[in-house]
Amino acid sequence: MNPLVLVGVGEMGGTFAKAFLRRGVPVYPALRSSDLDALAARLPEPSLVLVTVGETDLHATLASLPGPWRDRVGLIQNELLPRDWRAHAIVDPTVAAVWFEKKPGQDVKVLTPTPVAGPGAPAVVDALQSIGIDAVRIADADLLQALVVKNVYILVSNIAGLKTGGTVDELWRIHNDLAMGTAKEILEIQQWLSATEFDREAVIERVLAGVEGDPDHRATGRSAPARLVRAIDHADEAGLPVPILRSIGRDEGLIA
Repeated sequence: MNPLVLVGVGEMGGTFAKAFLRRGVPVYPALRSSDLDALAARLPEPSLVLVTVGETDLHATLASLPGPWRDRVGLIQNELLPRDWRAHAIVDPTVAAVWFEKKPGQDVKVLTPTPVAGPGAPAVVDALQSIGIDAVRIADADLLQALVVKNVYILVSNIAGLKTGGTVDELWRIHNDLAMGTAKEILEIQQWLSATEFDREAVIERVLAGVEGDPDHRATGRSAPARLVRAIDHADEAGLPVPILRSIGRDEGLIA
């Protein structure tokens, strides 16, 4: 059985490692200190090279992947879009829009089924299901919208949450105007980044399914300021006004 190479061994990476090991797949971790070229020489044909680093480390990691691995890549990051892997000449990765959470010392919490697309999708879905994580294979044509839905959920929760605190349920129920306005601006950015228009109502409906899956999820986090700055940088590049994002950025002292 061809092994899985795991690039990045944090909480999320450990969950995927457990899932594949449960299915009898050997897992080889690649740490920050690992020589990827040497590892690729030993393992030239892994079943999947699953990159589980954080989004801020993604591009450097993809740039460093050895050639023999580039047609076997799996990706699970937040704020992920096709432009991210295409920038590194990766053509057909396996991609999961992860809708479960794993924090240190806590069990996995599933919000809603995780959609997975790409050549390795059946193996990823099977592995996740083997440890009780709901996942579903989707058509490649549906992947972009699945990623955008997750991005809107993450970015609205984090960015609007800087203003409100509390939970995602409170954000969408008590501060609905702020949540909806933030979602509109985030979706505009996502459309520009992906050169694709989406049905806003359909996206919001799926975002709210995630909110209902874990209504007590905190509405912000330590990555929220950086996410807001990135979103405003994208808006500047796209020429989008995004007044709500800019107002929050000024209130948080992140922009002038």
